[in-house]
Amino acid sequence: MRTGFTPEQEAFRAEVAAWLNEQLSGPFLSIRGLTSYSGMVEERRAWERALGEAGWGAVGWPKEYGGRGASLAEQVILAEEYARAGAPGRMNHVGVELAGPTLIHFGTEAQKQRFLRPMLLGEEFWAQGYSEPNAGSDLANIRTRAWLEDGPNGKEWVIEGQKTWTSLAQYADWIFVLARTEDGSQGPQGISFLLVPLKQKGVTIRPIRQITGDAEFNETFFDGARTAAENVVGKPGEGWRVAMGLLSHERGASSLAMQMNFRNELDRVIAAANANGAANDPLIRQRIADAHVGLTLMRYNALRTLSRRDDDTSLGREGFIHKIYWGTWHRKLGELAMDVLGAPGLVAAQPEYDPEDLPRLWLQSRSDTIHGGTNQIQRNIIAERGLGLPREPRGR
Repeated sequence: MRTGFTPEQEAFRAEVAAWLNEQLSGPFLSIRGLTSYSGMVEERRAWERALGEAGWGAVGWPKEYGGRGASLAEQVILAEEYARAGAPGRMNHVGVELAGPTLIHFGTEAQKQRFLRPMLLGEEFWAQGYSEPNAGSDLANIRTRAWLEDGPNGKEWVIEGQKTWTSLAQYADWIFVLARTEDGSQGPQGISFLLVPLKQKGVTIRPIRQITGDAEFNETFFDGARTAAENVVGKPGEGWRVAMGLLSHERGASSLAMQMNFRNELDRVIAAANANGAANDPLIRQRIADAHVGLTLMRYNALRTLSRRDDDTSLGREGFIHKIYWGTWHRKLGELAMDVLGAPGLVAAQPEYDPEDLPRLWLQSRSDTIHGGTNQIQRNIIAERGLGLPREPRGR
């Protein structure tokens, strides 16, 4: 297993770290350390533009589409240094890390020319239209429909339905939508992957207020919304293949390197324990030690993944355990944070509901074993895809 990085990769790390620290100590100091997912929107839009213009917006993309053709190791290094510097969560994560790679792999050349550059430069932001009220973990149960009609500029897809948990859709310009385009189809058959403009009549977005006080998520309703016929990725009716290809990017380098963010959070928990005396409790000390051990194991699993060939950017079997592991670990860290704070952690320091960092960590981490695939779904993935066990019986 590779336990370190080459001199060339460390030089890349130094270049990344220098640029990030310069920007986040200067023009973007106000968003350094920002933990809110929906705060300081205009500043974060400007940050996305700065990343794109400096060539750090999507380093894993091929050079011909504005990326740097970076290896998986370099992508993880960037993600590590991004977190170490206290940079804010990527506002265009759905675009540059999900929609972009999917278009590069499955899109037409016309689609790549139209969408990739504005995405990379932070000129157009994206949302994801997958989950529905009755199609969360069972994504193939979607009911949103689309059909072709004549429009003023030619054939157009007309879309009817609802999506939920559409992150930051209230700030997005485009959304990719899974819609059923073949009447009578069921399961993964007859689904198409459509690119849909959000700023149009027929689209209604309703933010969902979360227990953190943020409104990161939304309900998105389509009532006769339209998009051009050519804005289908892959062939009509074969969107499931594209959708599954996109999900492989969701398990990519950024998630493998998230332990650096977790390291920052654990350090804040330790600092709070030292400050209020909770570190004198032997049980608290043991839980802090357990959290440190778990975080170290998480890092070694990431390094094990990096031990594969640099030109192999897919995830191996070791990648199947990553989501369930970090989700469960992070939830326990949130519980530890509140036990360290004690009763004072239950009181907000300001009149409006805006939790401080460690209470926010606890509230946010409650969702980690649900979003991105519940722990139950992850166990099925490990069993069926990782271990090759018989598939769980499915109803027809």
